[in-house]
Amino acid sequence: MSVLVTGGTGFIGAQVVRLLLEQGEKGVVVFDINPSTKLLDDVADQVEVVRGDLGNFSHVLNVVKTFRPKVIYHMGGMLSVPSDADPAASFRANAMGTFHVLEAARLLDVVQVLFASTIATYGIDVREPVVDDYTLQRPQLFYGCTKVFSELLGQFYKRKYDLDFRGVRYPSIVGPGVKTPGIVQYNAWVIEECAKGKPYIMYVKPETRCPVMYFKDSARAIVMLGTAPVEHIKMVNYIIAGPTPAASAQELVDLVRSKVPGARIEFQVDEKRQKIIDGFTKPLDDGVARKEWGWKPEYDPERIVEDFLEEMKMHPQRYT
Repeated sequence: MSVLVTGGTGFIGAQVVRLLLEQGEKGVVVFDINPSTKLLDDVADQVEVVRGDLGNFSHVLNVVKTFRPKVIYHMGGMLSVPSDADPAASFRANAMGTFHVLEAARLLDVVQVLFASTIATYGIDVREPVVDDYTLQRPQLFYGCTKVFSELLGQFYKRKYDLDFRGVRYPSIVGPGVKTPGIVQYNAWVIEECAKGKPYIMYVKPETRCPVMYFKDSARAIVMLGTAPVEHIKMVNYIIAGPTPAASAQELVDLVRSKVPGARIEFQVDEKRQKIIDGFTKPLDDGVARKEWGWKPEYDPERIVEDFLEEMKMHPQRYT
């Protein structure tokens, strides 16, 4: 029996693959529209890479039928900015892609599907001071709309077909090598650009606090969720948080300057982006994940910056 990781050559997916291999998992299959194994350079010979499109049911069905995975880590999809730029493509990749994964799992007796969702499922008129698993989901981004649909679709498959579906709602993920634009990518790009000796303009206000999580914590979280006893899983889709409270933009800049001597950073607020980001700055309460399956992040803001810089130093070929 194998394990399938959709989006497995991507930012978080590759780290999930690496973590599964480190834990002794055999027969890891990577399914991605992008066949590049740059982020899997040290483990590429230990996995099977299959190129395919989540929006094409025959591609998804074929890879599941061929390898008969017992578990699918569904990490693939389009992110927020590309989704808003091309909603039709996002619908195929995210909404239909999740339907294809779940339907293939049902037809071919996959035991468990683990789903990567996002706090972008929230957004409009959140009135509570803290966002938790009971907060009303009213996304303002098309990306968030597709993820709400996918979460609910997974719950339907769990109820109707007894599929062990579980999901995590990630905050903004910080890590090296991210090229896809995102509204809160300043958290990663300020570290990476300064490490390369380049100046960086922070387009948010210094006091902005956006919940973030380090990419190694994000991979550990979804793998950890998959190992929790099924009788503990009540919420099904869970908010997970990184360091709390999140570092402000100014605190992040101060950390980068302390770790990268001579870092050139200035603030020039982009009001349009700031308005969107302000919808994602409320603190996250991940108490249900902590209670039901023991979630707890390992990386605080300082450790995030330190490990980020170490990753770039040790594995530059992955992040150029």
